[in-house]
Formats: sequence, C-alpha cells, structure tokens
Amino acid sequence: MKEVIFTAKLESELRGDFYTVLDEINSAIIDRSATASLEEKSDFAGINAKCAVRVYERYSYTGQNRVSMNVTLFETDGRLFVSAVTSGGSQAVLFKINTFGEEAFLDLIRDTVDKYRA
Repeated sequence: MKEVIFTAKLESELRGDFYTVLDEINSAIIDRSATASLEEKSDFAGINAKCAVRVYERYSYTGQNRVSMNVTLFETDGRLFVSAVTSGGSQAVLFKINTFGEEAFLDLIRDTVDKYRA
C-alpha cells in the first residue's frame, strides 16, 4: 500500500555549528515572512547532545488560515539533524485537500538547510 503524506516535511543531516544553524533557520523564518512568529521553544543539552525545538506560526494567504511549523535541530557526537514538519494548511473538514501553504512555509528554510546539508 502506498504511503499517504498529510503534512509537508523537510529532513536532512547537516554540517556546521549547532547554534549558528539554529539562528539562521530562525532568521530565515522570521525575516522572510511578514506574518511568521515564534510561538514556543524548548532546549535541552547533555554531555554529548543538544536539542532545540521551535514552533512557528504564520498566516497562509493560499489557505486563508494559520499554518504551523515545528523545527527540531538535534546534535550528537558532532552530527546535526534537522526535522521541519508543517501542519494546518488545508481548509477541508474531513480530509486534507492540499499542502500548498505548508510547502510554502517550508520553502522559507530550504536555502538555509541546503547551505548546511552534509
């Protein structure tokens, strides 16, 4: 059976300084969208690991609604991994019709992710 994807997602292993990458992802989202806002964040650091979770929202003109994006940046033993997942871009009641607004939200960070892609 073919997998059906109901959200837009961007994941990649990265190279670079954890805090520099995190700051650039945040700046890409906030600076490139007039309606984007950081809604909440959570950080954790251990001996060999760091994890930052950011939740953003913005207004989607395409869907005429709010779209959210959860960005998780994880580092362990010098390896970085980013996972960005968007949701909320469809106006359908029973099932998701499109992910245009969600994909557009992800597009804000694609250049930054590509810049640091391993």
